[in-house]
Amino acid sequence: MNIRALGPPVTTTSDTSAPALPAPALPAPASPRRSGSLGPVGLVLAGGVSVQFGGALAVTLMPRAGALGVVALRLAVAAVVLLVVCRPRLRGHSRADWGTVTVFGVTMAAMNGLFYQAVDRIPLGPAVTLEVLGPLALSVIASRRAVNLVWAGLALAGVFLLGGGGFGDLDPVGIAFALGAGAMWAAYIVFSARTGRRFPQADGLALAMAVGALLFLPLGLAQSGAELADPVTLGLGAAVALLSSVLPYTLELLALRRLPASTFAILMSLEPAIAATAGLLVLGQSLSLPEAAAIALVVAASLGAVRTQVGRARTAVPES
Repeated sequence: MNIRALGPPVTTTSDTSAPALPAPALPAPASPRRSGSLGPVGLVLAGGVSVQFGGALAVTLMPRAGALGVVALRLAVAAVVLLVVCRPRLRGHSRADWGTVTVFGVTMAAMNGLFYQAVDRIPLGPAVTLEVLGPLALSVIASRRAVNLVWAGLALAGVFLLGGGGFGDLDPVGIAFALGAGAMWAAYIVFSARTGRRFPQADGLALAMAVGALLFLPLGLAQSGAELADPVTLGLGAAVALLSSVLPYTLELLALRRLPASTFAILMSLEPAIAATAGLLVLGQSLSLPEAAAIALVVAASLGAVRTQVGRARTAVPES
């Protein structure tokens, strides 16, 4: 797959609250509106499907490689793939550029490490449910429209309903790791957007992935050692890397160039629903009636966020 073919270069500004829309094309002004709003939403949704099915696969790999080993494999394989495909330039970047991409890499490694420590202790669904609280909090903080608070509140209600209304039976250490992963997820959204503005295409993502891999590889080797070199483990780890890192992070980075951070964060509330579907299909986990109702609430909140974003795009682009 050619990462550079996923989307054209986009000129952006430092304001992450408003999408950078292309100039209207004549004689049909509807096309730029559609590509400026619905396109990024599709990228986010595709990334969510990929990452959750990759997460379900990672759960099956943990007995072989351990949580730290899985993260090390995921980051290392993803870094190699992205560096080979993107071939990012190392020269011509400012100190601020390198600082941004380094923090992005550290944030990415921390988010992955904390999340896999969580799913090593608590089930996948509750872990994702707790993790998504980070992006939801970001949506409230970053939003500049009151209606986004409504969508965030609706999504939050669905998230807690999906968690069964409480998490008292879960390992408290696992809960802490999941909440920490959520905080890192919120930071990931912010620094992914900043990296996307400073580096062309997926170059910044490739460099950040390399930073994360270098930080985490010693931890993975310390826990799993030679097991990481097993062909079956390597193959499964490569699949997890492609599904959980290469595809979703690239799609999300491209989407964040044209989508406000607040709307993106609310769309992340779909992750528990996608995780539940992945758990059903990959791990054989069934859905209860409250979980189905929670999914409906989360989907409604996400659709509301998309509708709000489309309305903003129509207002921002003048009619010809």
